[in-house]
Amino acid sequence: MKKTMLLAVIFVFLGAICGNYLYRNAPDSISVFQENNTFYFLQEGIYSSKDIMQENVGDLTNKLAILEDNKYYVYVGITMDKDNANKIKKIYEDMGYKIYIKSVTLDNEEFVSNVSQFDLLVKESDSKDDILTVEEVVMANYEQIIGTGM
Repeated sequence: MKKTMLLAVIFVFLGAICGNYLYRNAPDSISVFQENNTFYFLQEGIYSSKDIMQENVGDLTNKLAILEDNKYYVYVGITMDKDNANKIKKIYEDMGYKIYIKSVTLDNEEFVSNVSQFDLLVKESDSKDDILTVEEVVMANYEQIIGTGM
């Protein structure tokens, strides 16, 4: 019995020493999950005035206009999946629009989570109307969370 107690005390002591050593030598910030917060913004165009923008994209119902550096950037979709970006791009190009895919990095956990969920819907859908509806919700979500839309 004394031998078992002595071994238990030794193992607890060694465990405490090892744990203390690992704790002191571990880097301050370790992220187990590294998230890639790259978004693909599907850009329809850049306009120098609001009037010109409205003239050119007035018939687009699903759009996000952002004023930046005195220019109006018009986006028709936001996704985190490159395949979805190409799928959405094709829909708009079939409608006669020239679309550019722009990579943007954002650090907003709520928006990352929401877009990840919406991307699953876009990936599974083959319906143009369903995809455009999902993207309309994504852009409204962007305006609500990030708050830079017009």
